[in-house]
Amino acid sequence: MTKVVEGKAYGASTDMTVLGGLQAVGCLFGMVLTGTTCVCAVNTFTSTQAVPVVRAMDNSPTTLFDSYEQDFRQTIESVRAKLDGDTKDERGEQRKAALRRADMELEEADEMVSQMEIEIQGIPQSIKPQYQTRLRAAKADLTRFKKLSKDLHSQFSRTELLASPGRAGTPTSDEPYGSTSDRTRLLAGTATLEDGTRRLQDSHRIALETEDQGAEILVNLRAQREQIENARDTLHTADTSIDRAAGTLKKMIRRMKQQRVVTAAIIIVLVLLIAIIIYEKLFG
Repeated sequence: MTKVVEGKAYGASTDMTVLGGLQAVGCLFGMVLTGTTCVCAVNTFTSTQAVPVVRAMDNSPTTLFDSYEQDFRQTIESVRAKLDGDTKDERGEQRKAALRRADMELEEADEMVSQMEIEIQGIPQSIKPQYQTRLRAAKADLTRFKKLSKDLHSQFSRTELLASPGRAGTPTSDEPYGSTSDRTRLLAGTATLEDGTRRLQDSHRIALETEDQGAEILVNLRAQREQIENARDTLHTADTSIDRAAGTLKKMIRRMKQQRVVTAAIIIVLVLLIAIIIYEKLFG
C-alpha cells in the first residue's frame, strides 16, 4: 500500500515539474518579446515540491521494513488493548465483536509480517542480522497474541455454553429443576452418562470374554505341549530300540561270517583228507 501511494506522489510531482518548466519557458519568451520582467513560479514550485519528491524516492528496503514494523507495532498494541482490556469487561455480543475485531487485526499483522519477510531479502548483509532479530521478535509477538486470542475464544465458548440466558434457569415451585432448556440439558447429560456407562460395561464384558478365551487357548497350548513332549519321548525310546536292534543284527552278521569261515575250513580239511586217502590207495 505504501508503494502505491509513493508512486502516485512521485507521478504527481513529475507532472508539476513539467508544468513548471513550461511556465518558465513562457516567461522567458515574453521577456524577449516585451522587454519586461516576468515573475515565474519555478522557484516557488521547486521549494515546495522537492521534499515530497525526495520522500517518494526514499523507498529502500530498510525504510519499507521500518514502516511495516511500525504499522505492525501499532496493530499489535490495538490487539493487546482489545484482548487484555476490552474483552475482560465486556459481555455477550460486545465481547464477541471485540474478539472478532482482534482476529481481523491479527490477520492484518500477519500480512505485515509477510511483507517484512519480503523486504528483508533486499537488505544488505552487513545490517541484515539486526533486522532478522526484529523480524523474529515480531513473529513471536504475533504467535503469542494468536494463542491468547484462541484461548479467549475457547473461554468465551465455554462461558456461553455454561451460562444461562437471563435467569431462565432459576428453579421455581412449578419447575423445581429449572427451566425446560436446563432440564433438557440435564436429561441429555444423563443419557450421555448412561450411554458411557453402558459402553464401559460392554467393554468390561468383552474384556472378560477375551480373558476366558485366552485362558482356554493357554490350556490347549499346554495340552499340545504335553502331547509333543510325549511324542518326543516315544521317538527317543524308538530310537534306542532301533540302536539295540542294529547292534544285534551286526552281532548276528559277524557270527554268520565266522561260521562260514569255519565251514569252509572244515570242507578244505575234508577234501585234503579224501585226496590223501585216494593217493595212498592208488600209489601206496
